[in-house]
Amino acid sequence: MTINALNAKKVLILMGSDSDYQTMKGAVDVLKEFHLQCEVRILSVHRAPEVATETASGARDAGYRVIICGAGMAAHLAGAVAANTILPVIGVPISSGALHGMDALCSTVQMPPGVPVATVAIDGARNAGVLAVQILATADDRLATQLQSFKRTLTEQVLEKDRKLQSMLG
Repeated sequence: MTINALNAKKVLILMGSDSDYQTMKGAVDVLKEFHLQCEVRILSVHRAPEVATETASGARDAGYRVIICGAGMAAHLAGAVAANTILPVIGVPISSGALHGMDALCSTVQMPPGVPVATVAIDGARNAGVLAVQILATADDRLATQLQSFKRTLTEQVLEKDRKLQSMLG
């Protein structure tokens, strides 16, 4: 199956529950900033395992190149997706429940050999979006240029804050 360049930039964002969207919106926003397509879906590997498995195993043929998964509590969405695809999977542990995301962090980051999940900080969906862009930029000069500009902007913002602090301290 031939996938055109535009479709090859698609990122699939999965979350375990609709309550996860507020957090996962950070990844969506980053992808929009870089003019990348994404699809956002609610899939539970515990409550709809067949659909989640089919989605993960068919993601590459559907034109996706990176999958971002967000789930709270001890849900293991990212790991189950990674077990069913050869695409890079980025896990976003979401703070919820009595353990405030520590259970989600452990269930996302502790993967067996051969089934990696790149894991960002608890509620770190924005960084998941940036990491997805960085992965896609390895084969896209336009994205690489945009990332260089993005990084320069981050530097400028920090230096401006430092200038303000130094003038305050005086």
